[in-house]
Amino acid sequence: MNTYTVRYLGRLRTEMQHDESGAIVVTDAPKDNQGEGSAFSPTDLVSAATGACMLTIIGIRAAQSAVEILEMSCTVKKIMGGPPRRIVGLEIEVQLRIAPDTAQWRTVLEEAARNCPVILSLNPEIKKEICFKWKTASETT
Repeated sequence: MNTYTVRYLGRLRTEMQHDESGAIVVTDAPKDNQGEGSAFSPTDLVSAATGACMLTIIGIRAAQSAVEILEMSCTVKKIMGGPPRRIVGLEIEVQLRIAPDTAQWRTVLEEAARNCPVILSLNPEIKKEICFKWKTASETT
């Protein structure tokens, strides 16, 4: 079980510490909600964590399958709504280049990403649009 220590720093900022590693993340309220927008907001972290989780799970599945990840990244767009203020949608685009590049491996990795623990933990009312952009082995960025 992981634990975290969160301290309020004032002025709508927090400092979160990952107790096992000591890593620290600072949050700030967004400009559209009385903050300075100088760091990730808590809802930004949820959104970004979704992308990070998807890529991590793809990496795990690829390693288990002897698929080489040649290139992988994603962009996540958070859509807020309310009231009450909350995340109502995520638009996620995953860019991938793998070897061997087959339709079967693409399907396996897409399914793994769609079932990452963060996505499975999100409220089902949050709309999740996930798009995979596959590059061929000869394409590079």
